[in-house]
Amino acid sequence: MSLTTGSSTLDSPLAGSKDPALGQAPGQGEGKGKKGKKGKKPKMATKLAYRNLFHDKMSLFVTLIGIVFSVVLISVQCGLYLGSEYTIARILDRTGGDIWIVPLGTKSFDDPSLLKGRERYAVHATPGVERVEELAVSFARWRKPQGGKTAILLVGADGRNGGLVPWNIVDGSVAAMRAPAGVSVDKSYFKDLGIDGLGSTAEINGQTVRVETVTRGIRSFTTIPYVFTTLGRAQSMMQASYKQSSYTVATVKEDADVETVRSALVKRLPDAEVLTTAEFRARSLKYWLFQTGAGAALIAGAMLGLIVGVVIVAQTLYASTKDHINEFATLRALGASAGYIVQVILMQAILSAIVGYALGMCLALLIVYAADGTTLNVVMTPGLAAALFLVTLGMCTFAAISAILKVIRIDPASVFSR
Repeated sequence: MSLTTGSSTLDSPLAGSKDPALGQAPGQGEGKGKKGKKGKKPKMATKLAYRNLFHDKMSLFVTLIGIVFSVVLISVQCGLYLGSEYTIARILDRTGGDIWIVPLGTKSFDDPSLLKGRERYAVHATPGVERVEELAVSFARWRKPQGGKTAILLVGADGRNGGLVPWNIVDGSVAAMRAPAGVSVDKSYFKDLGIDGLGSTAEINGQTVRVETVTRGIRSFTTIPYVFTTLGRAQSMMQASYKQSSYTVATVKEDADVETVRSALVKRLPDAEVLTTAEFRARSLKYWLFQTGAGAALIAGAMLGLIVGVVIVAQTLYASTKDHINEFATLRALGASAGYIVQVILMQAILSAIVGYALGMCLALLIVYAADGTTLNVVMTPGLAAALFLVTLGMCTFAAISAILKVIRIDPASVFSR
């Protein structure tokens, strides 16, 4: 189709935009056929936006590449951020309990040292405490069966009363781990530890151990493998007294107030910090995600993806609008309102966002699937997917501003000077 102005003919996807039902250009004749016109304007704007968008395949390809890159980068960075939060706090969440007694200056669960050794008795003697669990946590040397050493984070806990034990077990059992020399390792760390599965043997701090339990998905934020064993065995490997532990976790009775019990423990244990589970969780997240800069790097990566997406979409929409500026001027001369032209450009942005989001999310889900079972924890939740869709729509709508500013400045009379 074509639009004829003076002696020239304009070939464009915008051509033929005259409303066939009214014999007028979109936006013209406000006093006639209002009821029918209101239903046709959005439909015609969508049709013109679709034609304009798919008319130049190369521009569309560049636009979609920018949106897909942005969606994938933002989703992976946000997925890593959520995965990091999950990884950092997972052991705290699995341990349960209401109050943690930790050594002074402890920044997170992965920053262990030993308590004095009398905390368990002080906690037991405090009114309102129902149950006490001790955890022995320490960095240790793992000697591989074929030779060579690597660092591990040894976690000793009995967990007989609902406390911390390995979870997501795919081979073996918790009872098997409690056998002499038994330990539990995660499948994702087999290569790092130089083992090939259940029954493998190695040494921890010079003591022979045997893999009796295999888990899936228990990762550490620092990528140093967690190795679980019993409390007594961990204390022996750490050369700690049987009275000593790294953390003492108290569960408060249902009819007791957590803050009241915590205040009583603070007075009884001046040489340790007494934190609620929520406080210790928040401290761990703050340390690893912000004080170390890891979280800031992930957020910066997501912002980079957003900026790249906005720039690319803005450039392509602006270029497309500029290429068809004469056609838009013709529509204005025929009586189309500025609002109608803006609708067309916004619809182009929305259509680009929908297609780009669908392609980008497919790639992001493939990355999440590929990362499953590795030490890289990328999380995708329905809430994150919905938020990414809204961000993509907002990004493309914002990017359309430059094109909209170009269009609303069009002088309809300029078409007659050609």
